[in-house]
Amino acid sequence: MYQKVPVTILTGYLGSGKTTLLNKILSEEHGKRIAVIENEYGEVGIDQGLVINADEEVFEMSNGCICCTVRGDLIRVLGNLMKRRDKFDYVLVETTGLADPGPVAQTFFMDEEIREEFTLDGIVTLIDAAHIDQQLERSQESSEQVAFADVLILNKSDLVKEDSLVKLESRLRDMNSMAQVVRSTQADVSVESVLNLSAFDLDQVLERRPTFLEPEYPFEWTGVYQLEEGHYQMILEEGPDPEMSLVGIPEQKEDEESLKESAEQCVRLYALPATAINPGDSISMKQHLSLQLKSSGSKTFHFNSKTNTTIGFYAQHTAEEFDLKIIKETSSGMKTSAAEQSFTPIKPIKERVWVAEHEHDDEVGSMAIERVGNVDPDKLDQWIGQLLAEKGVDIFRTKGFISYPNESRRIVFQGVHMLFTAQPGQEWGDEPRRNQLVFIGRNLDEDQIRKDFDQCLI
Repeated sequence: MYQKVPVTILTGYLGSGKTTLLNKILSEEHGKRIAVIENEYGEVGIDQGLVINADEEVFEMSNGCICCTVRGDLIRVLGNLMKRRDKFDYVLVETTGLADPGPVAQTFFMDEEIREEFTLDGIVTLIDAAHIDQQLERSQESSEQVAFADVLILNKSDLVKEDSLVKLESRLRDMNSMAQVVRSTQADVSVESVLNLSAFDLDQVLERRPTFLEPEYPFEWTGVYQLEEGHYQMILEEGPDPEMSLVGIPEQKEDEESLKESAEQCVRLYALPATAINPGDSISMKQHLSLQLKSSGSKTFHFNSKTNTTIGFYAQHTAEEFDLKIIKETSSGMKTSAAEQSFTPIKPIKERVWVAEHEHDDEVGSMAIERVGNVDPDKLDQWIGQLLAEKGVDIFRTKGFISYPNESRRIVFQGVHMLFTAQPGQEWGDEPRRNQLVFIGRNLDEDQIRKDFDQCLI
């Protein structure tokens, strides 16, 4: 019998200890060859550098909308993994702390190729015992992470009094009665409590959330157009965004099954970097495009139909938001006149709106600092202490590397709200000395934070 590759999803809110647990798993003797997939959040990938040097391979998924594009990106990474199937026998997926694990778990049931090669072994959620109460109040994602868990690791238990831990365990069991709850300090749990659980039960998940297999998509609208051979214009007026993602699928059928099949194809395409096209440029089919709409007034893009066919456009926004129109051109490349009665836009033969369940918190974002050289430890301690004392409630997570003078090792910087540590990590070796810090939080004053950090440089 063909053995599918087991997969464990490692999730938990920002600063809960996911990377600490991951390093523990990778450093123990368990006889497994583990491929690690990291879902980064922010413009600079930090987490891969925080994972210890091990025989295992680490693959990064790109950032972007962590709820919309993660599934397509995960499909791409898993597909690349299968080309080197002899190199590993287990996969660990570490999600970003702001991710709903639902779309990640969906991947192993909704994509046929992935379903044939991989099996979801379980979802392990780390809980920051010192901060989970406020996180549950302020973040829908932290609640989703608890609800999906097969195992809840109550980490940093040493920072919380016993009576508070008992109340917290009761609250977590009210939220998810099926999950096993394990207490830990510095994510010190046995590997057996994380791997080879055979714990994920799709039927139980569907009982708790009947909509689990209803996917979220990185687009809102599909319009299917019946077109004759010829040249066409897509015209957009001013709308809510200065750009809009778009994928065109030729020979698109209008029945629901065909639309969903193409939607899954678009999930993969949307996970790829978008090609920016400006007004006047041509629209390519089966490519992730970003229509540039910054200029005022109407914006016109062009495309061809070589035969009488249909085309489905899968757009980030609905057609109404940009008053999107499709118009056939004359052989001279100009729109036909109203007098010739060809100016009327071609109406879609089918429209489909894809409703996403999640809501974006536009106030939450990330920023990165990258500087070469060394940092004065005393100035850094004074600055970061003052910053977190004043803004720590809104700074969910701080992580990165710092270079101290007369220190041969990188200083690994980790912070959660007002708690932070700085400890020696790997040797710099021949690598150029540099400083990389990532802040994730709400209403970050990026210019001021960068300016203040620069004052700490030697």
